[in-house]
Amino acid sequence: MALQAELGAETKTAIATSAVRDAENGPAFIAELRERFDLTARLIDGEEEAHLTYRGATSSGAPDEPTLVIDIGGGSTELVVGQGSEVSFHASLQAGVVRHTERHLVSSPPSTPQLEALAADIRHLVDVALAPEPFTTAAEAIGVAGTPTSLAAIDLALDPYDPERVHGHRLSLDAIQRMMGRLAGLPTEERAKLTGMHPDRAPTIVAGVVILTEVMRAFDLDRITVSEHDILYGSAISALETV
Repeated sequence: MALQAELGAETKTAIATSAVRDAENGPAFIAELRERFDLTARLIDGEEEAHLTYRGATSSGAPDEPTLVIDIGGGSTELVVGQGSEVSFHASLQAGVVRHTERHLVSSPPSTPQLEALAADIRHLVDVALAPEPFTTAAEAIGVAGTPTSLAAIDLALDPYDPERVHGHRLSLDAIQRMMGRLAGLPTEERAKLTGMHPDRAPTIVAGVVILTEVMRAFDLDRITVSEHDILYGSAISALETV
């Protein structure tokens, strides 16, 4: 709130997405935001979430080819395919870095069977999501949120983190797999010391990379572009248009 006042923001918007939609106490959480922080959060459905995510990720320019946007969160992963300004497919996977670390990666570093079980779980969820629309394809991909931005920072050996260098950085699947081997082979405390790694992401980054690689394989993608612009950016653009 202090930052909002400092920047002179005249309009504020708050949205609640998949985590609140799935939570039993979602309405109570929204009421708490209103009463404690004077924020009237709007619970959006999956379709609007997909459009805002896609809009933020592609805000630098509408893609000419079918493009997959991957947004890996703590409890869910959003997949959105679009071309130009139109979204043609979206799915919310019940797969996230916290959820699947807790479910599968019980040791640090994780064992090979744990990683294989995690990968199989993710691939099953992706296959189920794609089953109703089996001809969904993408020629390009954009990754938003902590997993791809962390990988970009590690790949670039950034210290300190530089969002301008991260934004637009391209990562090949081969490079991601090499980093995966390095990350998965280290205990959490050693992983946290890697150049480019934010210590808070060290406990869950391996699960995030497995989710990312399995999604890329499912769509037969060999590289991804990292973006700092996600659903928050899309929401800001949308809010600006209503002023």
